[in-house]
Amino acid sequence: MNWQDCKNILCIRPDNMGDVLMTVPAIRALKETFGARITLLTSSMAKGVVKYLPEIDEAIIFDLPWVKAAETADRDSLNDVVSTIKQKKFDAAVIFTVYSQNPLPNAMLAYLAGIPKILAYCRENPYHLLTDWVPDKEPYDVIKHQVRRDLDLVAAIGAKTQNEALHLNVDENLWPQVKKKLQTAGVDTVKPWLLLHAGVSEKKREYLIKHWAPAGKKLIEKGYQLVLTGSAAERGVTDKLEKAIGLDSFSASGLFSLDEFICLIKHAPLLLSVNTGTVHIAAAVGTPVIVLYAQTNPQHTPWGVPNKVLTFPVPAYLRSSNEVIKYVNKTLYSKPTGLPTVIDIVNAVDELLSPSGLPAQPFREIPSGNQAIAAS
Repeated sequence: MNWQDCKNILCIRPDNMGDVLMTVPAIRALKETFGARITLLTSSMAKGVVKYLPEIDEAIIFDLPWVKAAETADRDSLNDVVSTIKQKKFDAAVIFTVYSQNPLPNAMLAYLAGIPKILAYCRENPYHLLTDWVPDKEPYDVIKHQVRRDLDLVAAIGAKTQNEALHLNVDENLWPQVKKKLQTAGVDTVKPWLLLHAGVSEKKREYLIKHWAPAGKKLIEKGYQLVLTGSAAERGVTDKLEKAIGLDSFSASGLFSLDEFICLIKHAPLLLSVNTGTVHIAAAVGTPVIVLYAQTNPQHTPWGVPNKVLTFPVPAYLRSSNEVIKYVNKTLYSKPTGLPTVIDIVNAVDELLSPSGLPAQPFREIPSGNQAIAAS
C-alpha cells in the first residue's frame, strides 16, 4: 500500500487544545491530498475543540500515561484503546509531536493495532515501529514553528495544502448572547474593550498579577475596558486581577461556554494573553494577539495573525529536567530576557490597534544556538 491509497487515517496528537489547533493545517493537507477520512486520537484536555474543526471526521478521546493529564490511564484501559484503534482498520497513522517528545509510545499503539503505515519524526532509529521515519533534527540543527514542523512531516509523504492557516468554525448566532453576558458583567460594548487572559496550565508560564495590574491600569487610562477571561476554575485569579486593576476591568472567568468563548475571541479587537491555548484560538479566528511568552518552547508563537511576542524568563526551579529542553535553555535561552514592562505592553497594544496595524510576520527558523526568537 502506498500513501495515495490511504483513505482512513489516524492522526495522533494526545496533548492540549493549542497543540491540536496547530496541527490542523497538516491534517488538512492529509485530507485534501489523499481524500482521506480523518480520525484524531487526542486527550480529554483537547476534546472540546474537536467539533469546531471541519477537518476531523471522528475523535478517540483517551489520556495516555506518557502525556501530562489530570488522571493516569490504567493498563487495562490502555489495552482497550488499542482494541478500539484495531477495530477501525486504519490504513495509516500519523504521529505529531513537539521536538522534546518521543513518538515511540504512540507508535507502539499504532503498531499493536496493526496499522500498516506509520509516520513520525523520531530521533532514535525506530526500526519496525515506523514504516515512514523522518529523522528529527530539532532543536539541534534548527527550530521550526510547530505548524511548519507538522506540515513538513506530512510533506514527507506527499501531503500538501495551499491553505496553511489555523481555522475554527465560529457560530456567529451566539454573538448576541455573548454580548449580553458582557453587558451584564458591566462592560460597555459601545466603548473600546480588550480581552486579557492571565490563566495558565503550567506555573512556569505565569505572569504574576502584580505585573499585570499596572499594565492593566495604564491601558484603562488610555480608554480601554479589560475583559478578564478564564475557565471557571480560574475565577479566583481573575477576581484578584479585577481587584488589583480596578474600575473598568471585569472578571469574566466561567461566564462563557467554549463555543461562546470562541465567538467572543472572534469579536474581540485584540487578545492580550500568556502563552496558552487561548492564543491559538485567537489565531484560528483571525484576532490580533499580544502574548507574554515564557521562555519555554519557542515553536508555539501565534501563527498567521498580527501579533507581538514579549518574552520573559522561567524561574530556574520551574525549568524542565528534559534534556532536550535543557539544551534549548542553554543555547537559545542562555541569556534570559527581563520581564515585559508596562511600556512594552502598552506600546504593543498601540501598534496592533493602530490604523495600519502590524502584518502577520512569518516565523523565521531558528538556527541552533541563535539568541533571537522570531514571531509568526
